[in-house]
Amino acid sequence: MILSNLEIIKAISDRRIIIDPKPDESQLRRLLNTTSLDFRLGNIISIPHDDVGVTIDSKNGIKTKTLKTLFDRKQITEEGGYTLRQNKFVLSNTYENISLPYTESGPNYAARIEGKSSYARFGLLVHFTAPTIHADFSGTITLELMNLGPFPITLYPNVPICQIVFEKVEGEIANSPSQFQGQTTPEGSH
Repeated sequence: MILSNLEIIKAISDRRIIIDPKPDESQLRRLLNTTSLDFRLGNIISIPHDDVGVTIDSKNGIKTKTLKTLFDRKQITEEGGYTLRQNKFVLSNTYENISLPYTESGPNYAARIEGKSSYARFGLLVHFTAPTIHADFSGTITLELMNLGPFPITLYPNVPICQIVFEKVEGEIANSPSQFQGQTTPEGSH
């Protein structure tokens, strides 16, 4: 079941969904849609190194320490932003931290990250195939940003960039911690 905006407000009030920094009531109303909550872009862009001569071997898995060595971090400002050129890929993360704490008494929630149609219409992908935010996750959300459109897109921190759709989890959960639990950087490190 997808939560409505009023159910999202209730879950935040009950601390079943924790957003940090917690938006005040007027911010919350601006960030809410009927069935989602907008999250804003953080102030770090991680840009992949050009021509590093690396082949990603999916059989051996990818660790966050490997990701850190393949990207350069750049801080972006509200004045300058970062211009994402056509057919370029970067990582960033959300300004907000999210926690979906698990309790035996429930209810418990998971979420999905989705792009915003206003940017998608210009070719901006916000995530590829990794939309799931698992129950009991805590941290920022990594954004896999790619410009597939015909125009450069300038990205600014603290501007809504994606939306989070919350879902109620049915049944008990067996603990299965993510390697990205507690992440604070686009590459997933702490």
